Amino acid sequence: MGKSRGKRRDASLFDSDDDDSMSSTSTGISEMTLTQDTERVTSKENELNMYLDALYEKRGQTREKALLGFVDAFESHMLLEFVENKSITLFHQFLSSIKRGSSKEASLAARAIGLLTITTGCGSVAHEIMEECIPNFYQAIMSASDSAKKSAVLDCLAVVCFVGGEEVEEKEKAMKIIWELIHPKSGSNVTLPKPTPAVLASAITAWSFILSTLNPRHISSQTWRDSISFLSTLLDKDDRSVRIASGEAIALMFELGRLDKFSEEDNRHSENPEGAKPASGGFSYVETLKGKILSQARALSMEAGGKGSAKGDLNNQRSTFQNILAFIETGCCPEHSVKLLNNSNQLVVSTWTQTTQLNFLKRFLGRGFLKHMQENELLQEVFDYTPKKKDNLTVMEKRLFLSPNSVVSKERTQYLNKRRSCTKDWKQGHFKVGAEDDI
Repeated sequence: MGKSRGKRRDASLFDSDDDDSMSSTSTGISEMTLTQDTERVTSKENELNMYLDALYEKRGQTREKALLGFVDAFESHMLLEFVENKSITLFHQFLSSIKRGSSKEASLAARAIGLLTITTGCGSVAHEIMEECIPNFYQAIMSASDSAKKSAVLDCLAVVCFVGGEEVEEKEKAMKIIWELIHPKSGSNVTLPKPTPAVLASAITAWSFILSTLNPRHISSQTWRDSISFLSTLLDKDDRSVRIASGEAIALMFELGRLDKFSEEDNRHSENPEGAKPASGGFSYVETLKGKILSQARALSMEAGGKGSAKGDLNNQRSTFQNILAFIETGCCPEHSVKLLNNSNQLVVSTWTQTTQLNFLKRFLGRGFLKHMQENELLQEVFDYTPKKKDNLTVMEKRLFLSPNSVVSKERTQYLNKRRSCTKDWKQGHFKVGAEDDI
């Protein structure tokens, strides 16, 4: 076939005029590009199928290598076509590795489930993954002794609830599991040991990430106050990562819950003889709590050292609490912009809700963050981000990456069309950033 096509092209080059020659050459290059495109897709799919087969092996190291391959593939590519028909199979194999594998294997598997869910996007598959993860991850979180495994499972639980959570009750159930780890005395499992600082920081961050999707109307003011009150005690912990995670969670709760609004409500209750006075002390308690947090944030924003030694971490803490202090005092969240690519527009966030989601996803996706922000429609919907089209590519690069006739482009378009309406519906019902009528 290749030789015949080459002969036809050579004949046309000798028998045609210059214009025909240029047209035929262009067609030949286009056909060659399509062939290379197809071969590249086929090669990657074969490689992924090999990884999937390896997950059935009894040898743990073999499964670990396969999971590493999947994690790398999910970070480097948008595997839309591959996961479309194999997502549940992949999920069950990943989940099996969490249950039976070593700490390293379980950590890799938890990360793979999170990346799979982000790639799959909203819909029934993501919801099914979340439903199965919650009970299985509860066991892993409560029984695992390895900090790395616990942190990986917490991150994964947050991601699957973020993408697949359809009902408030589902997210609250996951948040309750995580909160029991953060504050063991708040749950029924009072014998649960205190988490290590690394696990505690991961738990607070995961809890905040899920919280960022909730409509605050569904959570009582008493719950808000109790959570903020406990988190404020963590601002005095020795571990800097715990202090930062707690401060960011408090800032998010101030934005979503409007503590000042609860102060006014409690004040009205205290003036009403028939109103039930909150157990925490009402208006004066809320004002005292707010004053305490402001004092803590001010001190941490100017800390000279002592609680931790790394200069970069100290600067990060100072910057974070300067922003938190300014936000609580003024109600204005600092705007952050992220440069994704040299020839692409910047991603801009201007609320604590968006900042919470951005920080978590950047950390979780790692080097895959840029790739997913450029091509993952779910994340683009989350941040209302539309990447600017590349305008400085060569002719060959445009055929390879932008041509609607390429195999990858056609298959990707078909798949995206199936889930586009689903993604928009998901965003509208999932969370509303800054929606005043929801407060």
